[in-house]
Amino acid sequence: MIAMSPPGRQTLGWVMVVVLAVIATALVMRWDDARLMRTTWAQSGVLGGAGRTGARGIYAFGGQLTSKSYGVFMVDVDTGTIWCYEMRRGTNNELQMRLVAARSWIFDRYLEEFNVAEPIPAAVRAMVQQQRSDRQDAGAGKGNATVTDVPPLPEGGGSE
Repeated sequence: MIAMSPPGRQTLGWVMVVVLAVIATALVMRWDDARLMRTTWAQSGVLGGAGRTGARGIYAFGGQLTSKSYGVFMVDVDTGTIWCYEMRRGTNNELQMRLVAARSWIFDRYLEEFNVAEPIPAAVRAMVQQQRSDRQDAGAGKGNATVTDVPPLPEGGGSE
């Protein structure tokens, strides 16, 4: 025995099956604006970037210089420079920007010890070497002359 449903109900059933299939496909393939959310336009190079990674460009932010003065700090990541303008009042009480300081930090990373407080990196290195030597001497009496819990010191005189 075969039961036939009225013609209107059969069409409704197929529409529901197609709609549920589309919803299931959308959930599996993540059609919810995923095309726009995969990467931002700046990261993909759409808005002038060349596909470089990391922070690039010039950044500006405000900060306090002294107890009564404020300034604008600007950082150029591409050229490795930082500079600061002070906001102050001129002779006619108009706001003026005065360049306070500017510096390139490109070569600063090659310095090992400059304007550092005690203990300086060389003194810390000497202390670590002394501690390792003391541990090795104490371990030698127990038949264990190696120290394995501390990584070796880098070659050279200071930090890397």
